[in-house]
Formats: sequence, C-alpha cells, structure tokens
Amino acid sequence: MYSSSLHQQVNALLKKNKIAISGADNEFYVRIIANAAPIHNLYHEIYEHHPKAKEAFSQLIDGIIKAYINRSATLKQKDKDKPADWFLSNQITGMSLYVDRFCGSLKNMEQKLDHFNRLGVNLLHLLPVFESPAGESDGGYAVSDFRKVDARFGTLDDLISLQQKMNAEGIYLMQDIVLNHTSRQHEWALKAKQGDAKYQDYFYIYSDSSIPDEFDRHMPEIFPESSPGNFTYIPECGKWVMTVFHHYQWDLNYTNPAVFIEMLDNVFFYANIGVDVLRIDAPAFIWKQMGTSCQNLPKAHTLLRLIKQCVQVASPGMAILGEAIVGPTEIMKYFGTGEYKAHECDFAYNATQMALQWDMLATGDTRVMLNAQHELLQKPLGATWITYTRCHDDIGLGYDDDTIRAAGFNAYEHRKYLKEYYIGNTPGSPAKGALFSSNPKTGDARISGSLASLCGLEKALADKDILGIDLAIRRILLMQAHSFFLGGVPMLFYGDELGYCNDYSYLSDPGKSYDNRWMHRPIIDWEKNKKIDIPGTVEHKIFTATQKLIALRKKLKMVADYKNITWLPAYNIHVAGYVRELKGEVLYGIFNFSHQPAYLTWFAFKGLGKIPAILYDHYTEDEYPVGLDNEYLILEPYGFHLLEPRS
Repeated sequence: MYSSSLHQQVNALLKKNKIAISGADNEFYVRIIANAAPIHNLYHEIYEHHPKAKEAFSQLIDGIIKAYINRSATLKQKDKDKPADWFLSNQITGMSLYVDRFCGSLKNMEQKLDHFNRLGVNLLHLLPVFESPAGESDGGYAVSDFRKVDARFGTLDDLISLQQKMNAEGIYLMQDIVLNHTSRQHEWALKAKQGDAKYQDYFYIYSDSSIPDEFDRHMPEIFPESSPGNFTYIPECGKWVMTVFHHYQWDLNYTNPAVFIEMLDNVFFYANIGVDVLRIDAPAFIWKQMGTSCQNLPKAHTLLRLIKQCVQVASPGMAILGEAIVGPTEIMKYFGTGEYKAHECDFAYNATQMALQWDMLATGDTRVMLNAQHELLQKPLGATWITYTRCHDDIGLGYDDDTIRAAGFNAYEHRKYLKEYYIGNTPGSPAKGALFSSNPKTGDARISGSLASLCGLEKALADKDILGIDLAIRRILLMQAHSFFLGGVPMLFYGDELGYCNDYSYLSDPGKSYDNRWMHRPIIDWEKNKKIDIPGTVEHKIFTATQKLIALRKKLKMVADYKNITWLPAYNIHVAGYVRELKGEVLYGIFNFSHQPAYLTWFAFKGLGKIPAILYDHYTEDEYPVGLDNEYLILEPYGFHLLEPRS
C-alpha cells in the first residue's frame, strides 16, 4: 500500500545522497520506491515496538542508498546483464573449497583457475576467508572481523583481485556471511566483556543463569560432545552469553535493530566486492525466543526476507543462499511463503536428497528416497537447489521417520544400519567413515568421511583390490551423476573430482583434532593432481568422467531448473529414475544403486505419450532399442544412463 510519508522519507534520503532520480540512477530510484513499502512492513514486523525503531529505519534506508552509491560501475553493469533467473541455468556448476587447503592462498588461486575451466566449473564457493582466531575458528565460521581477510589467505586486495580475474573468465564467486554469531574475539564481544552496555546488547548476555536455564529447557544441544549447553560464563564481566554452537561463538541479538543494521552493512560490503552468491550460514538460528527450540522461528524468515528485499534494491545481481540444513517441510519455508514465495532465499541446499542418496547407496533400496519426493517437489518455481553429494560438513540423517516407515523399515534400526555401514562395521561394507557429534542420550549421530572413502576407494586402494577400486569409482560417479541432473546447481566438494580419500593429518593439529569432519577436508597435493593426465589412473578416470558429466549438463537444456522433474515409480526398488522435460525435449536419468545388475522394464519409458523407438545414452554414447514391456534394460552394478528418446 502506498504511503506518502514513507515516500517523502525515502525521497529526502535520496536527495541528501545526491541520487540522480531521472538520470543514471533512475533504475535504482525505481527499485527503491517499488520496494520501500515491503522493506518498511518487514522491518516493522520485527522492530515496530523498539524505542529506536524510527531512527534505525532511517539508517536502514540510508545504508541501502550508500551501498548502491559505493557499487562499482562494473558491478552495476553486471547487475543489468544478468537475467533475473540466471541461477536456474544448466550452464552453472560449482565447487566448494578451503583456499588454504586447496592451494595455500588467494594469490595462488589465481594460478589455479585453469583447473576449474578445464573441469567445467564456473562457480567457486570459497569457504570462509575472513579473520577468525587460530585454534577456535570453527573452520572460519567464528569471525573476528567481517571485513578483514585472514592473513592465512592473504589480504582483502588479494580477494578483490581474484574476483576480478574470475569475473573476466566467467566464473561466479560465492562467499559466506555468518549472521548468527561472531567470534568472542570480535570487537563487539571484546567491548561487551569490558562492560560496555551498548555492545552487551549486541548479544544475549545475562547477569545470572536463571534466564539461560529457562532457554536451555527447550533448546537442543548442537555439539553435545565438544560444546554442551547453549550458554557460556564470561569471567571478565561475570555474566552469561548465549553460545549455541561453540563456547567461543557468541550469538548476535537481532531483537536489537542496531545489530541488523550493522550486519546488513556487512552484507552490502560483500556484494560490493563482487560476490555473486551470498551464503548465509545457519539462518535457522538467527532469531531466539524463550520457550522454543530457537530454530526456524517465523521472525528468522522475516529477517531473511528483509535482507533479500534490501539486496535486490542495492545489488540485484547478488543471489542469496540460505544454509538451512533442515527437513523438507521446513526447508521449503526458506524459499518464502505467501506473498514472499520464491522471494526469500534464491538457493537452499537439497540436504535431504543428499542424505537420501547415501541411504540408497548403503541399502541398495530407493524406496525411502522416493517417499520423500512429494515434499521436495514443493520447491517453488523461481528458486533453486544446491545439489551435492558431499560438502565440508557432516552427513545428517534427519529425514522424517514416517518416510522410512512408509518403505517398510523401522526408523531407529534403519538409521543405526546406515551409521554402522558408513563406519565400516556392517559385513561387506567398503566404507571408511566416522561418526560425528554422537549423542549417547538420543543415539543421534552424523557421518564424516570423504566421498571416495565412503564409497569404498580408500579401503580398496589399501587392499590393492582391483575389482574393489572399479566398484568404488562406479559408486562415486553414480552419486555425482544422480545429483548433477536433478535440477539445481551442482556443487562439487574439492578433491572429489579426483577421488581424494580421508586426510587424517587433522589428528596432529590441536585446533582440529577434536572435529573429525576435517578428515574429509583434504590438503591438495598438486603432484597427485597431475595424474589426471595419465590414462588408467584413478585420478584420470574420475576427473575425465566428472568433466564429461558437467559438459553434458551444459549441453542438455532440459536439466535447467524450471520445476520440470518427474520421478519414475519403483519398477525396480534398486533403480532410481527421473524424467526431465522442457519444451518437448526429454531426458531420463536412470541409476542402479545395487551391487548387482538391475533389470528395468521398458514400460518405464512409455508413460509420456509418444513411445520412443530408441533411447540414446549421452554418457556412454550407445543406443538402446526400446523393447516389449516384458523385456528389460539391464544396468550394470552401480551403473547409470542419461537417455534421450530418438525416433
């Protein structure tokens, strides 16, 4: 609804900042006027009753205007050149990596861009590079300065230089922002420790443990082994601070609008150094309310919508990724609901599908995965997934018990089997993983281990088992192919493109030894990487096959994410199959998760109207005449096909 007073307030701030309303800044003027009302409404939904609400709102609008003014001409042009739905494209493939473990520094990264160009990767997620204290960095997610690159990686100028070179080569940049908390070494936390009331109000700080105890009654523990509880005592000021993750990560208090204004300014800072996708870490936790789990609360979504509205005014070319690793019902809310459907986060991780792939690989059974699809298919058109088999984090098994029961399994025993399988305790399991954050009270645990080690490559190499090596490579490629063509942006984890196994060097580092997730965060050996040029090596086989899958994805327009996936029924419980269709072009993805050959009736390919005579496999480049319904397509153990109908 139009508000004359709001319009006047915005115009006054535009005039103060010398915005050329009818000149070069006209598009920005249109954007800010068009979005002023939703920004105002979302802001007041959170802060209407705060005593400094009016003053802070003026600062918010002024911050948006200044962010636009500070945006370079190059980035403004990039905003114009990007289609609004650029991230739905089948042309984008990502890789996530730790700069120091990948190549040492940001400067060195400039020399490694050829590796990504050769593979076909054109979106790089550089895991946190901003300053965090050694020994208590949580992999960079305990930030002590949001605008200073950690000296381990280089300087801010190095990051900007890398971004500019990436931009010239058509490679997008993804960076993290940790909205939920800061390091206890951050300037705000240091001032709070000294007793500064202003900065104590930036955190959830209490004079005694009574309120923390009340919060703890309803809040789960995130790291029960290494960091039990949700509050930490601060001896410097004799108070308690909320620390949901680790004791050295202080949760920010977003009930204070000053915190939101400060952090939004950091969002704009990242936008203006050229970030294309801003990954908001742990958004499920950013709003706290006593008597709740303090996760996935409605006002957390309001905050995300407010950030999105502000970003699309000041830096519309930057997309937002909400890193919410939650169940299918909850994850849909991060894309937005109601009038904000597909207007909250542009991306979310398809963590449920990722975990369900590991379920299929361990059991050889696709039914649990298929039971979850009715919820995952609710993703709105206009937003997209990050699809992946592996990331820097652990693998959770948090999909619904009902999904497991519907497949005929006992939920507790099923998860127990999966955990035992991936730590190699199940007879016949080739996996070499470990349990992470095991909670003896609940039996909950997650899984650590690299893609290659969980797929059996580490064990097979150690045993010099030629057949085992071949089967492990098949499993790796099956997992990658299944996720690449689902719809969404595929995100490889560095090292997986060559089959890196677990790296146990973390055990000798006191700052990492308590966290076994470091086993799947390898230090890259660039001599080993040269093996991609030696035919017959494991590295060559995995790299060239991954390279081919990426190239095929860019070639096949129907795998762009236009909400155009249909799952095939379980004609064979070992075989997962889906159809991607766009403007009459069709692709069948068919994947055998069994260690034995699987038989799929030709009837599976006859449900889209015109019955194909021949199916062409884009991966093997073979043709398959479509047979009778009582005849079968035979899939090799852990084999897959990418089939397009041909007349």
